[in-house]
Amino acid sequence: MEELQNVVGDGGLAVSNLPEKGRCLLTTKNFYPGEVILRQEPYVCVPNNSSTVSRCDGCFASESLKKCSACQVVWYCGSTCQKSEWKLHRLECNALSRLEKEKRKAVTPSIRLMVRLYLSRKLQNEMFIPTSVTDSYNFVEALVSHLKDLDEKQLVLYAQMANLVHFILQWPEINLKEIAENFSKLACNAHTICDCELRPLGTGLYPVVSIINHSCMPNAVLTFEGKSSVVRAVEHIPEGAEVSIAYIDTAGSTMTRQKALKEQYFFTCTCPRCIKVYDDIQESAILEGYRCKDDRCNGFLLRDSEDKGFICQTCGLRRSKEEVKRIVCEITAISDKKLKSTSPGNHEEVISLYKMIEKLQMELCHPSSISLMRTQEELLKILMELGDWREALAYCRLTITGYQRVYPELHPLLGLQYYTCGKIEWLLGYTEDAIKSLTRAVDILRITHGTNSPFMKELMMKLDEAHAEASYNLSSKDE
Repeated sequence: MEELQNVVGDGGLAVSNLPEKGRCLLTTKNFYPGEVILRQEPYVCVPNNSSTVSRCDGCFASESLKKCSACQVVWYCGSTCQKSEWKLHRLECNALSRLEKEKRKAVTPSIRLMVRLYLSRKLQNEMFIPTSVTDSYNFVEALVSHLKDLDEKQLVLYAQMANLVHFILQWPEINLKEIAENFSKLACNAHTICDCELRPLGTGLYPVVSIINHSCMPNAVLTFEGKSSVVRAVEHIPEGAEVSIAYIDTAGSTMTRQKALKEQYFFTCTCPRCIKVYDDIQESAILEGYRCKDDRCNGFLLRDSEDKGFICQTCGLRRSKEEVKRIVCEITAISDKKLKSTSPGNHEEVISLYKMIEKLQMELCHPSSISLMRTQEELLKILMELGDWREALAYCRLTITGYQRVYPELHPLLGLQYYTCGKIEWLLGYTEDAIKSLTRAVDILRITHGTNSPFMKELMMKLDEAHAEASYNLSSKDE
């Protein structure tokens, strides 16, 4: 612990233990918006390969890939990545190559992550790869597993996964309970590695980042530059304050957030946003409840005392339970039909179904409803795939309004949505609007992402080009 304190201390941090929270990171200096608090490479990581998408083990690229000829499981984009991974993959490859072809299909990213965890420990113990204070299996041993909190179904699943790992490694010195416990540790402590646009690429274990606790009002954000994890401040964090990030999407009501945190991370959040119990009923009713039948009223509905319907808290208008149930059943039926209409090239039918759902949600849900916002997000995505830019722009602007309601001002998702809006506006020739959207995107993303990544350089270049085009258009008018 003392060695770790010395290492993080150089970066203006200290490891501490707080009642009810356990280990946490505190600041020993001031951090300001956009400043890097912590940067760490993964102890182990894997790409999220599937039957439809493969990625390079070295850099997570998805183009120009070649499969490892021996194990037929791992992919590489070229010799550079293959060489960089060879010390670890050499052992992994030998283990995977022993498996029958059908067994190899059962080697999911989660199984590979666990196999690589043990192989990394072996290589470090035998001094084939270096060990440091922040890059050691000792960190894994110190993680809390929450094994006692798991239900029987999850325990059985971890036991089955542990059996497969044990079969792959064939090491008699590790027992099944230890492997199952490590699966539980990874479920609570591993992080999804995303690209700059927050699209998931893989999974990695970042032991020091795992010390950072959750808040639904975080003062920092976790992003990734390649495989490197980067924690940046999104507000002024004074000396002596705890660093916090969000473990989950914080758009939901307190009840929804608490449920998600309890189910996956086994704790009850006590951040300032969560302890405001007095307004949680209103928050839930607005974000996840129903609208007033009077279109002119923006009130939220609460269940009446006899549980026969819902009463608008602004105008007092009643909405029957039967009417709500009917519309919910219609939405469910269309959603089920939509799931069966997801074959390639079937965009028009899917759009039609989504618009039917949107119409019913606008009739049933509060205008600030998260479910309505999610439907509009899906419509935006499909319309962009089809190149229907004018309608896509309309939906993009709708989602930005939704994001402004449910996310803080400096949230990466809000910045990325402004970026998308700016690109569409520029494509359609709305240069002045594009400048406003791209400027807002830069204002947010330079804090959450920094300014040195290729993604951010491209964004700032687009903004410069939009300014240049606007200046040219203005000078042409003057002539």
